Amino acid sequence: MISRTRRTVSFALAAAVTRTATAALRATAPGGRARWERRNHAGRTVGLYAGPAVAAATALAAGRARPAVGAAVLAAGLCGAYDDIAGAGDPRRGFRAHLSALRDGDVSSGAVKLFGISAAALAAGTVLRKRPPEKVLAGVVIAGTAHLVNLVDVRPGRAAGAVAVLGALGLLHDGAAGELSAA
Repeated sequence: MISRTRRTVSFALAAAVTRTATAALRATAPGGRARWERRNHAGRTVGLYAGPAVAAATALAAGRARPAVGAAVLAAGLCGAYDDIAGAGDPRRGFRAHLSALRDGDVSSGAVKLFGISAAALAAGTVLRKRPPEKVLAGVVIAGTAHLVNLVDVRPGRAAGAVAVLGALGLLHDGAAGELSAA
């Protein structure tokens, strides 16, 4: 079980890293502002700066408690960042559109994110659980939760919500259903 003090320190660390990384990305905007800013449905400019910052901070905090979860969070963040950049003008949205494109031989950035997050979550579940059925179930729960957050969060920078959920699963598990332990 993770102590409350360790959890508190991890959350404080994640908050500090998120704030610092967001400010640094906003100040430097690597690749130019056009890469980091989009217009939303209301015509307002929104930034993508927080997504990578939250992903990195959550991966760091989750990795302190459970390295496998930290790695899964980092992989989810990278997949989300790739989708935000490579899929910037792509009108396809949702599982159906990306799976249809895949069926037609086109690997969309959304498909990369869909399968990348799933693979990372299954790998984390494999490391975290000792018995095979639990490994698959843990991975499915992590991947399903990340994808659910992604579906209901339709703003740019969607990866931030997914990685925060993945990190929370790793940090907040209190052992009620059995302690997650490295195999």
